[in-house]
Amino acid sequence: MKRAERNKLKILGISGSPRKGATDFLVREALKLAEEKYGAETAYFSVHGKKLEFCLHCDYCIRKKEGCFHKDAIAEELYDKMIWADAWIFGTPVYQGNVSAQTKTILDRCRALVARDPNVFQNKVGMGLADGGDRVGGQEPAIQTLLNFYIINEMIPVGGGAFGANFGATFWSKDLKAEGVSKDSEGMRTLRKTLKKLIETTRLVNRVIFLENDAAGSSK
Repeated sequence: MKRAERNKLKILGISGSPRKGATDFLVREALKLAEEKYGAETAYFSVHGKKLEFCLHCDYCIRKKEGCFHKDAIAEELYDKMIWADAWIFGTPVYQGNVSAQTKTILDRCRALVARDPNVFQNKVGMGLADGGDRVGGQEPAIQTLLNFYIINEMIPVGGGAFGANFGATFWSKDLKAEGVSKDSEGMRTLRKTLKKLIETTRLVNRVIFLENDAAGSSK
């Protein structure tokens, strides 16, 4: 069954925080909303408690076309979910004004999938969310890193639109972990706006793919 022929959207949530706190809570909240409001089927991956190996640029993936040299949680748990999903919700805490090291490791390690199939992520839709201990602590640069990744890998990046969610969903935790972001009403508004755009865009992409597949089948 081709992607566009499914009734349910398939959405992957990724938490790039090594702690089980704000980012984990936010990604799970986004997935819960996707399920309850939009009827999506969801999957979840967290870096919490997992040992992730850095990309070494060893070119094993280029030479072998078999995935990554490292056999860690990214290779054994996350890769299949990334391929399965129509859309991604990627969350990261802000570290030094940008994404966490764990988030960057995931992004770098996606090279192995693209080396095997250059179109593996093509036309998947992606959004970003970022939380920090300061109101203005690097949330937007962190989200831009995620959006840049989506563009480079032929995905479709979405933000929440003008008036508060331009690049995506941003949160101020006040260093209170899940309790802090759950009380950030403006942050929650940006999450709802960005998720709505993610759903609308994914539905539109799937509809176009379905029509193209249908037209191709009719012409045979």
